[in-house]
Amino acid sequence: MISLQGVSKRFESSNGAAVADLSMDIARGETVVLVGPSGCGKTTTMKMINRLIEPSGGSITVDGTDVMRQDPVTLRRSIGYVIQSIGLLPHRTVGENISTVPKLEGWDDQRIEERVQELAEILELDRDFLRRYPSELSGGQRQRVGVARALAADPPVMLMDEPFGAVDPIVRERLQDQFLDIQDRLQKTVVFVTHDIDEAIKMADRIAILNKGGKLEQFASPQEILRTPSNDFVKQFVGAERGLKRLALIRVSDIDVEEGPVVAPSASVAEVRRAMEKFDFDWAAVVDDGKLLGWVDEPTLREASSVSDARPRKFSAYVMARSTLRQALDSIVTSRTQVAVVVDREDKYRGILTLERVSQEIIS
Repeated sequence: MISLQGVSKRFESSNGAAVADLSMDIARGETVVLVGPSGCGKTTTMKMINRLIEPSGGSITVDGTDVMRQDPVTLRRSIGYVIQSIGLLPHRTVGENISTVPKLEGWDDQRIEERVQELAEILELDRDFLRRYPSELSGGQRQRVGVARALAADPPVMLMDEPFGAVDPIVRERLQDQFLDIQDRLQKTVVFVTHDIDEAIKMADRIAILNKGGKLEQFASPQEILRTPSNDFVKQFVGAERGLKRLALIRVSDIDVEEGPVVAPSASVAEVRRAMEKFDFDWAAVVDDGKLLGWVDEPTLREASSVSDARPRKFSAYVMARSTLRQALDSIVTSRTQVAVVVDREDKYRGILTLERVSQEIIS
């Protein structure tokens, strides 16, 4: 969908090249994250795609067409663009901001209204927000409006320049998750710039790690970069916790979980004790027709004749099958039992994860 071949950029005020001889191909529907130290040319590279910065050499094509042969204004209207500072027009309502490009493209009012309402639903913006002005919204809400505006004309390509960098960590994670969900449905071709390697790992199908002068040190999937960094620069940039970072890419559902001690509500105390002894645990999960009801341990069994008499206690924390192994690890180390219990969306019991099982994925 996007191809950069031998692209370079030199600014008159600089001695060296901001970007020199950069080549990469980005597939349709792929999210590629450009990451690297300050001054490595990642934002310059992205802005050359929609000609906010004119390249000094090489070629850039979008959907098979050379960007230098297109009118720059027409080109920019066909590419969604989201920036950290959002850039909403303060004198226009949220709805008017979202409809900016469709209006410029000559869409009729009904089509614009339908598209604004559709995007409000996709980005979980209350209909009431559409009548407000940007100054009346929180930072996270304004950022969602910025994404909605970029999607308004349904562009095949989106450029995102540190789009979530200006919000607090909790809102940032929520926006990241929301965008990943939207991207899973819409499958836009996305070029995403960040200085945060953890964000790159989370958001990217592939990561382009750039060095000074736009030198491409490695262009690969997050899994490959974490498993086999191409050189010392990449290894240092990714950081010492490569194994732990890999856990954020693996879902619990991707690996085998252990059965763990499981008993039915009708089980006798003797049966519960045998289940606990089998796994050398001091508790057992109570499961009825596949559904996790809670857990029992030795103190709760002392005056009971069966599990139902013991009144199983709810787990204070467990992980979902869709959770990452990084989330599972956090649950394990903060749990009294040092075990993560795994359930699916309907609280169906899947098994348990131990520290030893997660460790296998770190070193594999």
